[in-house]
Amino acid sequence: MSQRPLSIVADENIPAVEECFGDLGTITRVAGRNLQPAQLVDADILLVRSVTRVNSELLTGSPVRFVGSCTIGTDHLDTDWLERQGVAWSAAPGCNANSVVEYVFCALAALGADWRRRDFGIVGCGNVGGLLQRRLHTLGIDCAVYDPWLPDNPDAASLHTVLERDVVCLHAPLVRGGSHPSHHLLGAAELRLLRDDAVLVSAGRGAVVDNRALLERLRAGNGPMTVLDVWENEPDIDLELLRQVDIGTPHIAGYSLDGKLAGTRMVRAALDRFLGIAGAGTAPEDDHRATAAGRVLETPAARGFGAMAELLLQVYDPRADDRRLRAAAERAAAGGEPMSLGFDRLRREYPERLEFSHYRIDDAGPGEGERHQLAVLGLL
Repeated sequence: MSQRPLSIVADENIPAVEECFGDLGTITRVAGRNLQPAQLVDADILLVRSVTRVNSELLTGSPVRFVGSCTIGTDHLDTDWLERQGVAWSAAPGCNANSVVEYVFCALAALGADWRRRDFGIVGCGNVGGLLQRRLHTLGIDCAVYDPWLPDNPDAASLHTVLERDVVCLHAPLVRGGSHPSHHLLGAAELRLLRDDAVLVSAGRGAVVDNRALLERLRAGNGPMTVLDVWENEPDIDLELLRQVDIGTPHIAGYSLDGKLAGTRMVRAALDRFLGIAGAGTAPEDDHRATAAGRVLETPAARGFGAMAELLLQVYDPRADDRRLRAAAERAAAGGEPMSLGFDRLRREYPERLEFSHYRIDDAGPGEGERHQLAVLGLL
């Protein structure tokens, strides 16, 4: 394959594909959610994100020999079928873990939930949950972890115990079978374990939570503060559930530009190994930082937790994404653009978001304790 120019089909929302893969051949951009077999009749390489189901229906009869998913999950890939067909595949585990963890803290800031005075429960302790766990440890915050695949985790606890914590963060992959399925892991009975004064943040896979059961819990008026970034039946999400949650966003927790570029680079490295070549394509590492490199955030007017919240929300405020999603829902309810199209449009047109490490805080800003907390989170 490496002896001739390759035909590469890539999701239109993957950044820096031309810079990373252009030296290998021709690149055709496609809408990933609606990708059809006819678009792959000449393709050697397929690059996708989590919205594309890659299975026998898509690839049977195609010349595709390598599938790269520039995302952390693999539940959209039928990896067993790919391996039986001799089709190599790769994902980008951990590429956007930091972005998701920053989303969690920004969501807490937007809700006014002081994480210093709360304990955490983490469901799923892979790349994202594990990074959150380590960050909480460094901050001196207690956490309990439910992950049946990691029984030796030092914070291992039962799902019941985890769901009774002050802040419950869901980062489990979607697993439908086997000994530890996660589909509807949180059903009606589990959701009743969440305290009324708790915070629930779901930023893994939508179907880990029974969305209908969550809607009923929130409709009762005594549910926890709820942040949903992931939903069942995306992109045609439940508009009533959106009305009930405190913050709703269109599956963009991991959408920092840093995370996206890392995913692109990781898949290029995997493709190089498959082709047996030294990589020549490189995604830009530094030029995207120009908009914020060395930028000093405005000194907050508040003190204590309020100062930290102000600073984090200057970098990224999830309430802006919430407003855009609710506006799309209003258009859909009024008979305009369908919710499914609006949801995907928000992801496709997502504004550039850089991670905390690109920003600095002024020496005259928050106190020493808050500065330590912010440094742990990545604001220096």
